[in-house]
Amino acid sequence: RSVDVPVYDLSLVRGVWEGRVKRHSQKEKEEQERRERSRPGQVRDQWQYRIYCKSLGSNERNLLHQHLQRSALPHASAGETQVLTDHQQVEDRAAEEPDRLVFQLDGDSWTDFPPELQWMTYLREWRISRTRIRQLPDYLARFAQLAVLHLPKNAIAELPPEVGGLAALKELNVSYNRLCRVPAELGSCGGLQRLELSGNHLSQLPFQLSSLKQLVHLDIAENRFASIPICALRMSRLRLLDLSNNRLTDLPQDMDSRLEQLVTLFLHKNHLTYLPHCLTNIHTLRMVVVSGDPLACIPTRLCSNPAIKFIRLYENTRKKSNKRRWREPREEVKDSGEKEFLETYISSLKDRETVPYATTKVSIACLL
Repeated sequence: RSVDVPVYDLSLVRGVWEGRVKRHSQKEKEEQERRERSRPGQVRDQWQYRIYCKSLGSNERNLLHQHLQRSALPHASAGETQVLTDHQQVEDRAAEEPDRLVFQLDGDSWTDFPPELQWMTYLREWRISRTRIRQLPDYLARFAQLAVLHLPKNAIAELPPEVGGLAALKELNVSYNRLCRVPAELGSCGGLQRLELSGNHLSQLPFQLSSLKQLVHLDIAENRFASIPICALRMSRLRLLDLSNNRLTDLPQDMDSRLEQLVTLFLHKNHLTYLPHCLTNIHTLRMVVVSGDPLACIPTRLCSNPAIKFIRLYENTRKKSNKRRWREPREEVKDSGEKEFLETYISSLKDRETVPYATTKVSIACLL
């Protein structure tokens, strides 16, 4: 007798199973995203924030939200900012424009961070300057999306280890504060591209900062460095290095093999008597700024190369009166005026392809 044997098209079977696998993967992805959005910490922060807002009057609530500002929209004027007055609006706009959410504080009336800041963990930037704030908050590490931490000209005496938990951090500016040390945990911010520490009381940097392989801008001017930090020489992608106003007496002889992509080097106001010949081997180098008085030996190729803007600064200080007046001891406060002037001057040169050596001798008078 005959037996019917079922025959199937394997391609159809495979298509069915691939469709099921695809739908299953999509469901898993959606479930994972739902879990991320409903993390206990995030939900708790949002509800605490909303409960707090309900306890405020309308005027107080508006004042609270004035801390949260956005940069001007493309069609707005440069001075216009948009203040958001509803927490849900803040979240919606943050999703639409993730790179524009900014928290700003300015003025010496501020001595601490507003308590409401701890619930704004969706912020992308902090821009705080010219305040009397002395320390960063303990909840700093909760701002996992923070990309810019801009804190110049405050009274900050210490960077907390929690700064190492900011995995998304791209820029850190703590210039003109009162730092005596930098935490080793900062080396965990592997995506950091710009680090500004000028105008503090630093004499060394932790070796762990060697792991900042994405760093292209390092400013440690106006500190107390007697030599270039070893970690700086291991930042192979560094393009700008500012060592001005320190206590350097010499430079490493192997800078060309360590800083192969260096473009700009600031060395003025140190105690250098010569510049090493290895600088002429850094083919990317385009600008060198030095102080003219103590230098006795400069490589000819460095100052005559038309591709390099070689700028020698001559300082003319006014004579001070011999009369000494008694003054109450006070903490040293550094002024950034000279640095801002020099940055403006340097930026005016960047539009020129070459600068003849005869025009690169500049004389400035500064009272520090």
